[in-house]
Amino acid sequence: MIKLFEPMQLRGTTLPNRIVISPMCQYSAEDGFAGAWHMVQYGRFAVGGAGTVMVEASAVSPEGRITHGDVGIWSDAHADKLAPIAAFIRGQGAVPAIQLGHAGRKASMQRPWFGNGALTQADFDRGDMPWEIVAPSAVPQGDGHLMPAALDDAGLARIRDAFAEAARRADAAGFDIVEIHNAHGYLLHSFLSPLSNHRNDGYGGDAAGRMRFPLEVARAVRAAFPPQKPVFLRLSVVDGAEGGRPEEESIAFAAALKEAGIDVVDCSSGGITGTTTGARVRRDYGFQVPFAARIRREAGIATMAVGLLVDPHQAEAVLAEGSADLIAIGRQALEDPNWPLHALAALSGENHHADRWPKQHGWWLDVRDSALERLGPYVKA
Repeated sequence: MIKLFEPMQLRGTTLPNRIVISPMCQYSAEDGFAGAWHMVQYGRFAVGGAGTVMVEASAVSPEGRITHGDVGIWSDAHADKLAPIAAFIRGQGAVPAIQLGHAGRKASMQRPWFGNGALTQADFDRGDMPWEIVAPSAVPQGDGHLMPAALDDAGLARIRDAFAEAARRADAAGFDIVEIHNAHGYLLHSFLSPLSNHRNDGYGGDAAGRMRFPLEVARAVRAAFPPQKPVFLRLSVVDGAEGGRPEEESIAFAAALKEAGIDVVDCSSGGITGTTTGARVRRDYGFQVPFAARIRREAGIATMAVGLLVDPHQAEAVLAEGSADLIAIGRQALEDPNWPLHALAALSGENHHADRWPKQHGWWLDVRDSALERLGPYVKA
C-alpha cells in the first residue's frame, strides 16, 4: 500500500488519503465574506484528489484579520457563505476543513501584492483604513508597524469565546476539521514567544505562563467542536529569531495539547519577527519535516509536515520513515491542483484516468491517452 494514499481515522472522521491542502490566504474576501473565488479555489483542490482541503485562515473577530481581504467567520452570515464550499469539497469525496485565526499584532496589514507591510497612504486612498490591534503586550511587530494594545482579562475572554463560537459555526457550516492557527507570529503564537509576550501576570513569564492562553483557546475549541470531529493546531515549532523560545518548549506544549484533546499538530516555524518564516530557519526541501518528526516522537501526538514538500516520492518517504502522519501541500498545489492525482500515478506506475479522476475528466483523458498512444511522442517540425 502506498503510504500517501492510506486512509487515516481521526475520531469519527476518515481522511481518504494523507494529503492535506494547506491553508493559504487569498486576500480576496469582501468584508470577510467568502465569494466565487474561494469556491473555485478550494473546489479545484477537491477535484484534484486531495484527501482534505483546508480553507484559509478565517478570522474569529473583525480585528483579527491580517488584511481587509481576509475571510471571516465571526458571524453566522459569514459561515453561511462558507457552507457551499464545504458541501462541494465533501461532494468530491474530500474532507472539508477550515483554519481559525486571529492575527494579533500582525493585523491591519497590506495585502501582499500592495507591499505586505504596514498600511500606507496609498492603502488609505484605496479605502483600506487601519484598525486597532491587540496582542499579549504592547510590543509592535516591527519598525513602522502599529502599536498593539495589551489584552486585559476581558479581552482574553472575548477572544477565547470568539474561537469557540467560530468552531461552532464551522461545524454548522459543514466542516469536519478545524485547525487553530498558533503559528507565524499571529496572536496565539505571540503569547508563546518571550519576544512578544512581556506580561507579568499568569499569562506571561515562564513557559507555562506563556502557554496558558493558547491552551485555554485549544480547550475551548475542543469543547465547542463535536467530539467525533478532529481539531488540528498549526504551531511554529521555533520562533526563528534570536532570543526565541527553544524547541523543547514546543514539545512540552504539544504534549499539553494532546491532553487537551487536540488530534494533530501541523508543524511549521518562524514568523514572530519580520516575514512569515524567520531567516534563522534555513529553507530547503522539506525543511520543517524534522520538527514534525520530533514532535511526533517526543510528544506522542500525530503530526502534519509542511514546507517545500514538492515531489510525491519525497512525501511518501516522510510518511514511510515515520516523520509525520499527514502531508500538507500548499504552493505546489497552486501550481498543480491535480498534484494528488499525479502523485498517485507517479507512485503506482499506473495512470488509468477513468478509475481515479472525477468522471467528468477521467473519460476524456483516457480518450486523449488513446490518441496519444496511437500518435507517439510529439516531435516539433
